[in-house]
Amino acid sequence: MPMYEGIGLISEKHAVVLDIGHAYTKCGYAGEINPRCIIRSEVEPGKSLHSINKKDELYNALVEFIHRLYFKCLLVNPKDRRVVIIESVLGSSLFKETLARVLFRHYEVSSVLFAPSHLLPLFTLGIRTALVLDVGHSEACLIPIYEGVPILKSWQAQPLAGSTLQESVRVHLLERGQLLRGSGGDESPTPLAHSPEILTPNILEDITVRCCMVTSLNRGRELDRVTQDASQVTSLSTLLKNSAPSVRYSVGGDSYLEIDGITREGAAEVLFQMDTDGNCIGSMILNALQSCPIDTRRELASSLLIVGGTSMMPGFKSRLNQELLYLLSLPQYADIKITEFKLYQPPAAPNLVTWLGGAIFGATDVVVTRSLTREQYIKDPSVPDWSDLRYNSTVDDARQG
Repeated sequence: MPMYEGIGLISEKHAVVLDIGHAYTKCGYAGEINPRCIIRSEVEPGKSLHSINKKDELYNALVEFIHRLYFKCLLVNPKDRRVVIIESVLGSSLFKETLARVLFRHYEVSSVLFAPSHLLPLFTLGIRTALVLDVGHSEACLIPIYEGVPILKSWQAQPLAGSTLQESVRVHLLERGQLLRGSGGDESPTPLAHSPEILTPNILEDITVRCCMVTSLNRGRELDRVTQDASQVTSLSTLLKNSAPSVRYSVGGDSYLEIDGITREGAAEVLFQMDTDGNCIGSMILNALQSCPIDTRRELASSLLIVGGTSMMPGFKSRLNQELLYLLSLPQYADIKITEFKLYQPPAAPNLVTWLGGAIFGATDVVVTRSLTREQYIKDPSVPDWSDLRYNSTVDDARQG
């Protein structure tokens, strides 16, 4: 039986909760603890919905995609249920407006509620303050939330996420990977660089999830030095002796990829290496704290909440804590005056926390009182947005979004 049954003014039919991410879409009902389905956010292999920039093409793609969600995954009539859309406050306005047009005009849903993705994880813990870091597929995005209010001037975003990690795995494999063909001790190894077409996006994603990990700070620094300077043969031989064991990954038939330990440990270093501007995942958190009001910094540092599928890598949170403590010793962060960080442990897997927050949020009165109804949209076909001055400079009780 769904959780929170009977809360609020909603009818017996629970709202549909959609979290359309860059890589995967989570879909289910408000009041439940798990999504009913998790599918790729694409209408054809290799083409993500968020990569479409033309309005008409995106409209047609969303019509087909939403049809699959309702009639193949949920098996319900779109007209019978309200919809809660989990969106990033820094997301595309084109995608948001096109999605609303598809839901209201094509599928004729009764109402749509757009909920900010960085606020929803707080509902799963019953808290009002957190430094929310979302490490997804396309980017890592951070927004501090203090007493339920996002501090938008302190937001941080960097392309340090799953896609960057998979590209790092590809580079490592093309540099040192071996392709083995044959069985029974008759394998014939050839450099993987001779057959780069084997490394499809799906295989790279699977290798990243199954084989890779995040190592410690000191070992990560050693891996950086060795991979950047091949002349350190002594260091390389020492590192290889203590590295993670090599694994074999099947690519079909009697063919295998030989994935060495340096690739397994070193691919994730791209997330923690500072670029030319001095930015990495650790510096994002400290830069955000520096731009927050001084009286909120200590509480935010003690309320770090990490979500997103990429953060599920083994060793990610431990390495992030080491990086933060190291960066605090640098002169540019001396004014923060913080000595430790504390992380929340959410009640679900990091890649599902945001959806679970949306399911809890959608089971309250808000889904009735704050949703944009179809009648309002038909009368004025625009979607309320925090970045639109029409909805920030005036108060309009008839349109709450």
